Amino acid sequence: MQLSYRRSGQGPVVVLLHGSGSSLEGVERVASLLSARFDVIRPDLPGFGRTGPRPDRDYTVQAYASTVAQFLESLGQNRYALAGNSLGGNIAWNLALDHPERVTRLVLINATGYPEKSLPAGLRLARNPLVRPLLRRWMPRRATKRNLESAVGPGSKIVDDAMVDRVHTLMSRPGNRSAFIDFANTDQPDRSGEIPRIAAPTLVLRSAGIDGQNFARDIPGSQELTNPDSGHLLPEEAPEWVADAIRTFLTPQHTDEAQ
Repeated sequence: MQLSYRRSGQGPVVVLLHGSGSSLEGVERVASLLSARFDVIRPDLPGFGRTGPRPDRDYTVQAYASTVAQFLESLGQNRYALAGNSLGGNIAWNLALDHPERVTRLVLINATGYPEKSLPAGLRLARNPLVRPLLRRWMPRRATKRNLESAVGPGSKIVDDAMVDRVHTLMSRPGNRSAFIDFANTDQPDRSGEIPRIAAPTLVLRSAGIDGQNFARDIPGSQELTNPDSGHLLPEEAPEWVADAIRTFLTPQHTDEAQ
């Protein structure tokens, strides 16, 4: 399927993948900060943003990873640094496992993929069998606002009317609500036992309040940086911090790895 995307800058290729319930706008600030040195590609993942739902309704993470790899191949990109937030991070490390020859460096930003102790509020709501049929037809704006507020750090001020309107409008595009319900109710295979096989140099960016994910422990040679104040939406809460960490991590490999 064709993915909506934005591309900016020149230099080594960096791919940014957003999280669930988000869109390429969710990593826009980070992309803008990186584009002075890098060729930044950020797609709307299937079921989100302007890409629209998958015709086959396959929302397994491995299907996402395969779709992203095919999308990048269609752009002539077979070697790239890959960074993802939340679901985007889950997709990124799955792609690094399935296509190790393509991923030069890996950045996991509050990534998911280990069995979770608890689900985010939006996913819990989407799994409620009494609510699911209603959510396929209508998602109240106030629910979008609550979900966003629960995903940021306690002192964060980023959830304003413009952000809520943006997320709610994109989620309300044809097919996106049903796609989110399908995604939330998809049984995801547990590949966490394969994480130690990841060979790409890896940077783990984590918010201090996010636990239950052990990428820095399980990926050989990985580095981890922790942001003390942010919540799950780290690229939107602290874009300068994220961009600086990515820039520093990628700089040593500019002359050695794929353009």
